[in-house]
Amino acid sequence: MDAHTYRRAAREDAFTGGLIAGWTPLYLNEFRGITEDGHLQEGRHPLTVPRPGEEAPVAAMVAAATSFLGTLAPGDRARVQYDVDAVEWQTWANPEFMQFDTGLRLDSQPAEVREAALALVAASLSPEGTALVRAMMRINGFLGEVVGLETILNEFSYHVAVYGRPHLSAPWGWQLFGHHCAVNCLVVGGRMVVSPLFLGAEPDAIDVGPHAGPPAFAAHIDLSLRLMAQLSPAQRAQAVVFAQMVDPAMPPGRVHPGDERHLGGAFQDNRVIPFEGIPVADLSAGARDLVLELVEQFVLPLPAGPRAARMREVASALDETWLSWIGGHEPGDVFYVRVQSPVVMVELDHHCGVFLDYDTPRPFHVHTVVRTPHGNDYGRSWVRQWQAGAGRVPADPDHR
Repeated sequence: MDAHTYRRAAREDAFTGGLIAGWTPLYLNEFRGITEDGHLQEGRHPLTVPRPGEEAPVAAMVAAATSFLGTLAPGDRARVQYDVDAVEWQTWANPEFMQFDTGLRLDSQPAEVREAALALVAASLSPEGTALVRAMMRINGFLGEVVGLETILNEFSYHVAVYGRPHLSAPWGWQLFGHHCAVNCLVVGGRMVVSPLFLGAEPDAIDVGPHAGPPAFAAHIDLSLRLMAQLSPAQRAQAVVFAQMVDPAMPPGRVHPGDERHLGGAFQDNRVIPFEGIPVADLSAGARDLVLELVEQFVLPLPAGPRAARMREVASALDETWLSWIGGHEPGDVFYVRVQSPVVMVELDHHCGVFLDYDTPRPFHVHTVVRTPHGNDYGRSWVRQWQAGAGRVPADPDHR
């Protein structure tokens, strides 16, 4: 099957068809954003001029986007471009089957187009983020070779789209999504958001060939386990909301057939996700530092300047941040971890087998999610502020 034939087959399959039926209507809901209690905090993401040194690499991004669009035939160029606040932003998905044919699929494009799309990714993200995205894509191709499904799982079985017109100050962005990799990047007035961000892998490393390397999420897992080791036994007991990955104490639906323990995956843009576990304010200074270090590992795809701005925002809300855990917390254990505040939510989950043959979560199948609660996924809060202010970005009152 090619991707389009497989898309039709997925809709007719009892399992994947059920997932599609549940997810499809959600993207059409009016976007509000993830909240912890259903109440949107409108002022959480003020759009202000970035501080010196925290600017996004907008000029390089505009040049790369212009080059990418220039490689396309007029019909493909029209197909790949959407309004900056188009609902198509919300059609990204991380399974291997094509749910929405948004933008252009790279494995049907010539090498020139693929290279230009990857150049846009590299111009936008940090070197570490670019390497991680490329690792997800290459591992996907490696998985396709292992299981003999190269037409569905390959290095370029990803969709790319551009939102808005590439511009030095007005809002615009791009999206890359497919199996185990979904990146949504927007810039406006020198500010940048990369969210929602989904990165995952099954397996989490390539063990042979020119792209062989260590597990892609080793740092995430190491920091998570180090953080739990910093907690006292009483604090760990409070942080662990369920002791088992599939726990009899879980309420119905807590383990989703597609997302497993993840709460902020595809099509969950408006989900209410209550805080759980332990308040970070109750932890030691060393543990709080590790919480920040862990969150920074998740937002590493941001370039250095926007990442510094993001981490200031995360640190400012540390007393409103919660840590929750499911599963074991010893080296080699499988687990789910979530750090959540009104300004950021990051999740890591170990999953069961999909293409490889195992039916319980394993350390080598990892999913990660980054969300920006209270309305700034896809930079949507910033876009609305830009539109309401007729294109003016005010100075930061705390840093003139």
